Amino acid sequence: MSKLLTLLFGRLPIGWLQLSHNRGRLLAAVSGVAFANLLVFMQLGIMGALNGSTIAPYGLLDTDIILSSQEGNTLTDSEPVARVRMFQALGVAGVADATPLFIGNLPFTLEDSSSVSLLAFGVDTVKPGFYSAEVSGALDRLTIENTALLDEGTRGMPDAVIENLRTGGTVSFEAKGATLTAIGAMHVGGGFLADGMLVMSDQTFLRFFSTRSSGAPNHILIKVDDGIAVDTVAQRLRALLPTASVRIQTMEEAQAADLAFMSTERPTGIIFGFGVFMGILVGLVIVYQVLSTDVADHLREYATFKAMGYGQPFFLGIVFEEAVVLAIFGFIPGLIVSMALYAGLVAVTGLPVAMDAPRAILVFVGTLAACTLSGAIATRRLANADPADLF
Repeated sequence: MSKLLTLLFGRLPIGWLQLSHNRGRLLAAVSGVAFANLLVFMQLGIMGALNGSTIAPYGLLDTDIILSSQEGNTLTDSEPVARVRMFQALGVAGVADATPLFIGNLPFTLEDSSSVSLLAFGVDTVKPGFYSAEVSGALDRLTIENTALLDEGTRGMPDAVIENLRTGGTVSFEAKGATLTAIGAMHVGGGFLADGMLVMSDQTFLRFFSTRSSGAPNHILIKVDDGIAVDTVAQRLRALLPTASVRIQTMEEAQAADLAFMSTERPTGIIFGFGVFMGILVGLVIVYQVLSTDVADHLREYATFKAMGYGQPFFLGIVFEEAVVLAIFGFIPGLIVSMALYAGLVAVTGLPVAMDAPRAILVFVGTLAACTLSGAIATRRLANADPADLF
């Protein structure tokens, strides 16, 4: 390692030699940085799962504009909007078609008496153009009473059930005192609000949600004519409809708004964000203490260098070298352990927790920055130190 660092820095790697001289302190420092990385990785991973599960249901939709109630929060946590808004929207220039979308939470009872909570989408089966290929291809089969598509990523669902659906079979469940038959599968995955999803016809939806009205869907999906800008049509709709009660968003705007709400207004998003901050703070404190102690232990040596004419940049270079070594050595085990814990979380919870390159790069750059900042703070003592006072 010393030869490699000598080749990289073009000088004797004083920082590395100081760290490696005390193996116990080096191990403790690396462990501390790795632990801080682990904290940040886990919080970011769970936040990523929160965000991923928030926008995953949008993957079932193929629409341009979404009309919702202003009292709603996200796509799956929304209040009804008057269906008459759909007919008003159809009269706006540039609107090609529109359809209502119903959403509700439906508890399922499995054969082993356990239960899962599913988000049910009630759709108009004669409007396949508003949905993804895996949904639109099965809409004609959903015209049969009390049938649905089951999310094959449903948390807690037996593997035999999913395999049966994949091979063309059907599975019946008890829901709200009635029998619902899954005739096919699609994939969304579980999230923080439900274990999975269902897609059914709007008529089946209204049978299972008897308190809901066909005149009050949760959203209205709108398709725009070819060749017309979606933003232009959205502005026309905002000019016509009462924006005090109706929220008009493009698909991109709706997804961004959902992510912002979950990250900044829901307690879960705020807690995970605070966890990231705490992980960074832990890393700063640990590295600062290690480097500050190292500077204090070698103060006489630094004073000798200073008396010989070496300036503050030289000392900063040594401490920054130590900071970079700690950042790299701490990041690698933190990354490996985090990936193992991610795999465990996916197996236990079914949440979409996955390590990706941007997250790993972000944490590594943040680790380097935190270690460098700690090193800069640790060298303040040397800036005004008088070599004559140090002996």
